[in-house]
Amino acid sequence: MAGILKRFKDIMSSNINALLDKAEDPEKMIDQYLRNLNDDLGKVKAETASVMAEETRTKRQLDECEAEINKMQSYAEKAVLAGNDADAKQFLAKKQELAKNLEVYQSVYNQAKTNADQMRQMHDKLVKDIAALNGRRDAIKAKVKMAKTQSTINKIGSSVSGAQGNIDTFNKMEEKANRMLDEANAMAELNAPKEDSVESLAAKYDSVVESPAVDDELAALKAKLNK
Repeated sequence: MAGILKRFKDIMSSNINALLDKAEDPEKMIDQYLRNLNDDLGKVKAETASVMAEETRTKRQLDECEAEINKMQSYAEKAVLAGNDADAKQFLAKKQELAKNLEVYQSVYNQAKTNADQMRQMHDKLVKDIAALNGRRDAIKAKVKMAKTQSTINKIGSSVSGAQGNIDTFNKMEEKANRMLDEANAMAELNAPKEDSVESLAAKYDSVVESPAVDDELAALKAKLNK
């Protein structure tokens, strides 16, 4: 009983959301929490029924004692009317004895009623909490599933971002290679001799092999043509 009451006080003063926040896996925690609450509810029901039965028993004792007191009062009045004062005194003496017992029965009943009221309050609170949590369980599980899915998406997104970084690096390397090739081609073009430059003309005439015989033949050809 003490263990149930302690757990029940925790339930009465706790916030379900705060308990779930501390859980590593709220989805499993909420199922376990509901199982614990339903187990406790069965025990609380049995204990509440026992306390309520005690309340009923003490109330019955109290009512019976009051009824006996009223009965002794009635008998005493009848004895007085019949002129039997001695009998009336015996009834009144019994009434006073019952009145003392009535004080005890009243005190016992008051405590039993207080206990029963507390147990009913705790029982009703537990039933209400279980109903509320059952109603929210699917919503909580859906949120947990959504959070897990989002976490997976975030991890995949990080991987994709890393891959994109590699692709960007590859593109930069390709761009650098193209730039190096363009620079090499430009340098080759700059280094190539121009066709109409002095150097080009010199190279053209350098290839001609001068010969005295050829010079003589050229002079004879010119003399012939002048004729």
